[in-house]
Amino acid sequence: MITTTSLPADVRRCANNCTDCHVACVHTIDHCLRAGGAHAAADHIGLLLDCAAICAVSADAMLRNSPRHALFCAVCARVCVQCAEDCEQLGGGDEVMKACADACRACAESCAQMSHPASHPANRAADGRPTGSGNASDAHG
Repeated sequence: MITTTSLPADVRRCANNCTDCHVACVHTIDHCLRAGGAHAAADHIGLLLDCAAICAVSADAMLRNSPRHALFCAVCARVCVQCAEDCEQLGGGDEVMKACADACRACAESCAQMSHPASHPANRAADGRPTGSGNASDAHG
């Protein structure tokens, strides 16, 4: 869990959700490969791999205050929704699949919020509130 206080609470929460989702997807890959059948289908494993990767990239971008973090988070939100739907469809009553879908949904929700330019720390006042128009270029222009 990311506990640094140098980041706004919503950024820390989103980075934590991304990290949790990354871990859930990697764990689910192993689970699915062991289960075999439709769980081990190339499309499903590929989606889990893509989700894990974009979650790691998104968390990294937020932690280093990248001005492009909103772009990564927008893609992450979309991929996480797809992964959650896929895990739910294949999962049935499988707890590992449910846990992965839940982690993906939590990440998708927080990344959707972080995908707006006003979420970048450079576009916030000292108290954490958004400033200006919310355009990342305003903070650097």
